[in-house]
Amino acid sequence: IDAHNFLEYAGYAPEFEKDAYRIFRDLGFLREREREREPGGAARVNLSAGATGNAATSEAAEVAMAPKTQMQGTLFKYGPKPVQVAFRTGSFQQQVIFIGGLTDGFFATEYLLPLAKALESERWSLVQCLLSSSYSGYGTSSLKQDAQELEQLINYLINEENSHGVVLLGHSTGCQDIVYYLREGGICMKAVRGAILQAPVSDREYRATLPGTAAMIDLADEMIKEGRELDLMPRGAEPAAPITAHRFRSLAGYMGDDDMFSSDLSDEQLRVRLEHMSKLPCQVIFSMADEYVPDYVNKHNLVKRLCAAMGATAVEIWGNHSLTNRIQEAVRAVVDFIKRESSKDWDDPWK
Repeated sequence: IDAHNFLEYAGYAPEFEKDAYRIFRDLGFLREREREREPGGAARVNLSAGATGNAATSEAAEVAMAPKTQMQGTLFKYGPKPVQVAFRTGSFQQQVIFIGGLTDGFFATEYLLPLAKALESERWSLVQCLLSSSYSGYGTSSLKQDAQELEQLINYLINEENSHGVVLLGHSTGCQDIVYYLREGGICMKAVRGAILQAPVSDREYRATLPGTAAMIDLADEMIKEGRELDLMPRGAEPAAPITAHRFRSLAGYMGDDDMFSSDLSDEQLRVRLEHMSKLPCQVIFSMADEYVPDYVNKHNLVKRLCAAMGATAVEIWGNHSLTNRIQEAVRAVVDFIKRESSKDWDDPWK
């Protein structure tokens, strides 16, 4: 019998209800939210689940079964723009801020749900944030704008949530956001206790494998020279979203603002762009089967060079870009870093 039918049956047979609740609670699937009595004496149990996707209700018991892609937490605004919204799981004074890549928003990677649960065990909250660059907004945004909004988010967490420090977790292009913020950010970056870069890859090297990229770079350069850097490129430049000449050049051009992790950059170029990361604990989680890294790139050698430039530790996982096939390894790598670094003091920006 599956969970849905079992709990529905428990609703019709109250004598089984307590056993049903206990079994699924002990399995870790359910969490009691509230219990109340019906007029006839039958118990009504509202439960939330993380392991099944159906809902079962009955006259005697109402059971809310949440799919495994649901989280319970707090949605809040951290800045004046409508898009500046974040979602926090847990209510702790230390937060891991997740920053997604291009086209990402909430639930950007499958490891976020188990990560949120694992972090709660360590008394850390997970914060997923929306930036102006989230979803299809990346083409008309910039690393500078993302950095300004990250500063506002951390400021909110300190002043409104009484944060005692944050760790930044970037995925894909979110890694560029972290590197840029920690180089150019404001006073609140003093509250950053560590940084984790998951899947830091070169947008430029990947785009170079796509047809028409070279011609579009030339067009972007021409538009920038004409002072039209904020004008939109033709649709063919970026089918997924409108994109300005400036942002396209940043992502696809040699030594553009986003060009931080390319394998053809010299050690000196990497040092200039990444050396400031050595001022705080940093970890690189690299996907050794990343589909966005061209086949000609020696991934192991690239990881060594990136970590040498940043003074970072390396975790190599034989998974894809988002680690959907290595979820538990991804969670373990992040939590191990938190455990290792959480005992260190944080620097209150307002003292």
